[in-house]
Amino acid sequence: MRFQILGPTTALGEDGEPVSLGGPRVRGLLTLLALHAGRIVGAEQLVDGMYGPRPPEGVANALQSQVSRLRRVLGKDVVEFHPAGYRLVADPDDVDAHRFERLAQAGRQALEGGDPARAAALLREALELWRGAPLVDAPYAEAAATALEELRLAATEDRIQADLDLGRHRELVAELSRLIAAHPLRERLRAQLMRALYGSGRQAEALTVYDEARKILDEELGVEPGAELAAAHLAVLRADPALGAPAVRTPAQRQGLRAQLTSFVGRAEELAQVGARLQAGRLVTLIGPGGAGKTRLAIEAAEREPGDVCFVPLAPVSDEADVPVAVLTALDIRDPLLHTTDRPAVDPVTRLVTALADRKLLLVLDNCEHLIAATAELTDLLLASCPGLRVLATGREALGITGESILPLAPLRLPPPEVDDPLDYPAVRLFADRAAAVQPGFAMDADNAAQVVRICRALDGLPLAIELAAARLRTLPVSEVAARLDDRFRLLARGSRTALPRHQTLRAVVAWSWDLLDESEQRLARRLSVFVGGARPEAAERVCGLPDDVLFSLAEKSLVEVVGGRYRMLETIRAYCAERLAESGEVDTMRDAHTAYYLDLVLAADARLRTGAQMEWLARLDEESDDLNAAIRWATESGQLETALRLLAHAACYWYLRGDRVATAHLAAALLAEVGSTPPEGMDEEYVMCVLVTNWHGGMDDELRDLIAAAARGLLAWNYLPKRVEFLMMLLSMYTGPPDDFSAAYETIVQMNPVLPPWQEALSYAGAAFVLQSLGRVEEALDHFQRGLAAFKAIGDRWGIVLVLSGLGSLYHEQHDYPRAYALADESLTMARELAAKTEIAEALCRRGDALQCLGDPDGARADYAVAADLSRRNGSMETAAWAHLGLGEVALGRGHLEEARTVLTQAREECPEGWYSAADTRTRIDAALTEVSRMVSER
Repeated sequence: MRFQILGPTTALGEDGEPVSLGGPRVRGLLTLLALHAGRIVGAEQLVDGMYGPRPPEGVANALQSQVSRLRRVLGKDVVEFHPAGYRLVADPDDVDAHRFERLAQAGRQALEGGDPARAAALLREALELWRGAPLVDAPYAEAAATALEELRLAATEDRIQADLDLGRHRELVAELSRLIAAHPLRERLRAQLMRALYGSGRQAEALTVYDEARKILDEELGVEPGAELAAAHLAVLRADPALGAPAVRTPAQRQGLRAQLTSFVGRAEELAQVGARLQAGRLVTLIGPGGAGKTRLAIEAAEREPGDVCFVPLAPVSDEADVPVAVLTALDIRDPLLHTTDRPAVDPVTRLVTALADRKLLLVLDNCEHLIAATAELTDLLLASCPGLRVLATGREALGITGESILPLAPLRLPPPEVDDPLDYPAVRLFADRAAAVQPGFAMDADNAAQVVRICRALDGLPLAIELAAARLRTLPVSEVAARLDDRFRLLARGSRTALPRHQTLRAVVAWSWDLLDESEQRLARRLSVFVGGARPEAAERVCGLPDDVLFSLAEKSLVEVVGGRYRMLETIRAYCAERLAESGEVDTMRDAHTAYYLDLVLAADARLRTGAQMEWLARLDEESDDLNAAIRWATESGQLETALRLLAHAACYWYLRGDRVATAHLAAALLAEVGSTPPEGMDEEYVMCVLVTNWHGGMDDELRDLIAAAARGLLAWNYLPKRVEFLMMLLSMYTGPPDDFSAAYETIVQMNPVLPPWQEALSYAGAAFVLQSLGRVEEALDHFQRGLAAFKAIGDRWGIVLVLSGLGSLYHEQHDYPRAYALADESLTMARELAAKTEIAEALCRRGDALQCLGDPDGARADYAVAADLSRRNGSMETAAWAHLGLGEVALGRGHLEEARTVLTQAREECPEGWYSAADTRTRIDAALTEVSRMVSER
């Protein structure tokens, strides 16, 4: 998606067509977010930009309402909520204003570098992005709009200068005259008009322009023409043939920049960002973890600078007092008094200020983290004293100076575990490039692609680690490198002999950062390694026992990264810190504290997953999922079986709603193997839930079948009312169904209703409706479905609403009202997608496919079944996979494709779980379809 704010605000979809945004407030909100694309914009800043100095009452709610409208138009993933505000998830280059700035800066660099043709092309491309007044839909963002207008005018002047350098004098006279009429005090435009007139053979008119400019400047401002305009006047008077020609440039100095021996891979976007920030400001600091490639990026950025550059390596410097001396040495400034004794030596800082006072220079201060205070002090002084100086610093934390532009350098972008073309991702391209250097003929192919992806993901996309891993291909095959990553520090222990010692092995890279931490930071870093998916500050503080300001300090020093409000370690850093935790003897204590925290969390979450707070708590558990699973594993392995059972039982509702069956079934199976066939005293509900989760991805064996039967008898099966694990009421009935005496079952449900909590009452209405449907009492079933729907809506449980909509759809399908069955399936599919409930999405697709078959649309039905089959396969919902393949078989059967029908129907029969009440209808349909296939084959 692309966004345009240089004129009326528009959003363009992937097809290039405008997206309908709605009212002016929504457009104003999008304008402000796009202006800061990819960055968090505070709510207060948005309010100021949208409502001005007099916001309405209840402005916070008004802002949230506009955000909701914008998210409905663009998608929830495009507009993200953060505790500090909101963020438009977009590449800045997808916003015309940011693209304009980048192109304008590139054009200016080309102009200064003596390439007017390229400069003119870039600047024209930038100016063509303008469609009118900028930020017109954000009327209170005057400062930003004014700044953009100024950039536009400066880019226009640069483009005119490039055209003048190309000899297009005559073409520019009229345009410059119009621009001067609009901007009469703009001296550069008048100097350019003088040059254009002179180049067109109109010397007298050029002098008149100067006289008019001098008069206006005197009357309006009381000042004389500036140096550029005066120089143009003198050149015209002298009839200088070189008037306005590009100045003769001396070659730029490149001090300390070594030519690189390897290709530069995967940092094009960051390289552009560094260049843009160096143009916009005078101090840019690259921060990131060790091995992220900060030095290489700084060198590449410096190489692209048109002016003088000096690279200062600070890694070899150990004493803060020697920082100024290191800069002097890199600049090749020698002390003329070094060998004299009759005069005192000049202070190094004073010598630096004197040497750089009038010089235009980019100073690269590389690896500042161990000398942070001295580097910051020197940088601040030099920038204040030397107006032509710019500084590009690298380190693991920022210098902390006013005016500093901080650019965090993340690891290289990684592919997902399964991807069609891994080489589309920079981390994989870097591995392939470095592997080819050490193993001639190496190439990515179907045999090694998955292993390369695994290596890059295991190493977090960290460039140095990837390069070290690729270097091992001199002696090991790719498969062996991938297999040995569990002991990464031993594996990646041979780097370049000429690299700094701390860059020769992966362990040394992390150890360097570790040694720079103080005692409390080291304590928190090692304890934080118990979190496998990162932690929110309150979780880290409770589990690790240290205040959150220590955590923030680790983030500032690039030991942890902040992603969506969570503080997480790269896996390499976490592995190192875990070693330190083991050395401290705190492993059991920390894991117990971690487990206790997640037990409290899942107990609090489970009670809210079936309320109006459902979406909020699903999102919370999504981000905590890896650590919740880790807590269950630890409790199981350490023999805390009751704790593990409680964790698992109260996580089951979340897992079920998310369709996360395969991995969680393995967790439950491991726990059940430790508990055995007898539940701990007082843990019968938790134990039954563990048994059910063990089997919920299908493949029930006799032992599990016996355990479920015993569980059903022990809890009175379908009409059992849980006391602790509320969701068990639903899950147990899914396996066992009601008893043979449906009428008695219905009467029992009716008797239970007056005494049930709200969610169980809503579920019992739905259960009664299913029983009444089975009894053929259609009107009563409809009434109970409607009661259940109203009850679920009252408590805000979207999953319950989907359940009832599906039941209603099934009832209407049985009554042959296929249009209504289709509409209900479609409605439940929409809500299931909002809920991101994979199993319910697949079931709704199957139900819609059934309706489409009966409505005479086999192609539509086949499409729905195919998507449902793929979803079910990936999340382990075997009963739904069987239903989807049944539908595909019925479509093939209807078309007379008997072999195809037999194949997919046989697959469906193998997938359909035995002993599941909820899959009984599917088994019946599969058997009927297979019988029909056999009949039709025999008749041929």
